[in-house]
Amino acid sequence: MEFSKIIAVTGKPGLFEILSQTKTGVIVKSIVDGKRFPITATHNVSLLENIAIYTYEEEVPLAQVIKNISDKESGKESISHKESNTTLLSYFSEILPSFDEERVYASNVKKVIQWYNILVNAKFDFSTLVSEASVETEEEE
Repeated sequence: MEFSKIIAVTGKPGLFEILSQTKTGVIVKSIVDGKRFPITATHNVSLLENIAIYTYEEEVPLAQVIKNISDKESGKESISHKESNTTLLSYFSEILPSFDEERVYASNVKKVIQWYNILVNAKFDFSTLVSEASVETEEEE
């Protein structure tokens, strides 16, 4: 499973892996339960690799944030995304100390932690995120 092929779909819980492309959209597989179904152009889709978290200095790619969580938790599950907002924000400040507290809401943190835990349960190889994140950084320079 490649990070570049993982998407979130508005209105559908969980994460999905893109399997193939069709004339009208893409075929995806749920990372949670393995069910396959089509996603059409009417769905609002976000590639995880295109998501970034605001900090006071820059925007940090989601891949780097997820890698930070993986490093902190040694690849195991993190706290539940159902914890209190205070607990979630406190935890997130350990992961990304300079996150912009005015533009990053508790609901954003919940999603990131929930997505991380989904990837852990799917046995995602977080070590691949280092090479992907460093390749992007090298290309920008």
